[in-house]
Amino acid sequence: MKGCKECCAYPPERGALPLSSCGELGGAAVHCAYPPERGALASSPAAWTEDSEKGPLAKSLAAWTEEKIRSAWYWPLETVVREARECTDRLWGRKVFLRGLIEVTNYCVQNCLYCGIRRDNGKVERYRLSEEQILSIVQEGFRKGFRTFVLQGGEDPEYSPSRLARLCERIRGVVGEEPAITLSFGILPPEGYRDLESSGANRYLLRFETSDPALHTYLRNGIPLSRRLKALEDIRNAGLEVGSGFMVGLPGETEETRIRNILLAQELQLDMGGIGPFIPHPDTPLAGSPQIPLELSVRSTALLRLALPGCNIPATTAAGSLHPEGRERMMAAGANVLMPNLTPPRYKRAYQLYPGKICVDEPAFACTSCLAVRVAGIGLELSWERGDSLRVKRLRNPRGGITYAE
Repeated sequence: MKGCKECCAYPPERGALPLSSCGELGGAAVHCAYPPERGALASSPAAWTEDSEKGPLAKSLAAWTEEKIRSAWYWPLETVVREARECTDRLWGRKVFLRGLIEVTNYCVQNCLYCGIRRDNGKVERYRLSEEQILSIVQEGFRKGFRTFVLQGGEDPEYSPSRLARLCERIRGVVGEEPAITLSFGILPPEGYRDLESSGANRYLLRFETSDPALHTYLRNGIPLSRRLKALEDIRNAGLEVGSGFMVGLPGETEETRIRNILLAQELQLDMGGIGPFIPHPDTPLAGSPQIPLELSVRSTALLRLALPGCNIPATTAAGSLHPEGRERMMAAGANVLMPNLTPPRYKRAYQLYPGKICVDEPAFACTSCLAVRVAGIGLELSWERGDSLRVKRLRNPRGGITYAE
């Protein structure tokens, strides 16, 4: 596979990257983002304590400071990407974890300005998978080796918190405790997250999309950023791994917004951090907005890795939809997760958050061999492990849940 001399850490002439500490460039002071005594959230990265003398993992988890992140935003892209890849190699090795994605429903009561399945888009062919369809996909995926399943959907009243909890129990009844279950169905009441955790869910994904409060309220049709952040706190307090993230290139976004996106993700101590380029959908109010180059998403991915070394970061489908080697560029910049879509093609075509989504016509389990070739082409290897975040591995309590604070 041809390397990219502009932003890829693996141009054709390069071999494997050397290992080095991601926290020592320039001798700047670093702080550990993951001390076990921390509570759900802290007011700022400055609240973190130095943890460099508590063992090899703690040393490797040293995160870049705000000052260093701000400085590195202006470095040459190749330099930032190289530092991020070396950091990833030090902590995760060359593994890229697979997650089986199931798009459960494209019904949504929300009306976000950027989203292709927003409530007012009358051109969408709506669908809703049954629990039996979902269980069948999970069973087949488990037989084929998947050990993490990501169930995603719009905010659909038919998939209430109680129904999602029942679905988790049914999945556990089919595949047992071995695989991880991740859910992403928007904002739920606090007790909803607790019920999901007690029913067998491990992780919950809720992207904040932008750190700019005014822009968030505008793009999300009146929903304030504070509500999103409170929901993320509720997720953590329920004992679930916390996933969030943001888009890059939204209309109205500034360079300061992009830096603050990374800093907010760091402050939230994310276990999973997703970054995707904004791709304007023709059937939304943001149709005709300019398309920002992928390189900004690559830079953000690299800096997110350096801000949160122990976080799982996907090479998003949106990046692959924007550029033929978009996911490879994200992995070169520190992404360590791929999420092949296990949804049947007839439904995948209707779950179009953005236009030009790749692989919508591929059979549900046809993508893994292609991904293996792509990953090997940049010197990495697919892993079928669960791939818990490194912080969760440190904090997991004896019964299998996560204890973030006493």
